[in-house]
Amino acid sequence: MADWEIWLVIGVLALATAATRSAFWLIGHHITIPKRVQEMLRYAPACALAAIVAPDLILAADGQPVLDAGNLKLVSGIVATIYYLLRRNMLETIVFGMVFFTALRLISVT
Repeated sequence: MADWEIWLVIGVLALATAATRSAFWLIGHHITIPKRVQEMLRYAPACALAAIVAPDLILAADGQPVLDAGNLKLVSGIVATIYYLLRRNMLETIVFGMVFFTALRLISVT
């Protein structure tokens, strides 16, 4: 690929990203979204986060699922989920989960 082709692709992707992200801002007050769709969109961020995080917790480096206690990421994710259910504080959950994961990694190395 030539340099100009790479820059053209970057430019087109930037325009596509800007257009899709600003569409509701530009024409949002002209369109009414049905209440049912608005209710469903409430769950979109959680679904996107789960779709990103779940494979990282479950899959090993070779792409095979690892569902045993030796999977430190999965164990930490489960413990962090329980912590969130008890405390209902997302920032504390992230910090707790990372500290717990780091502790498990340090214990398993020694």
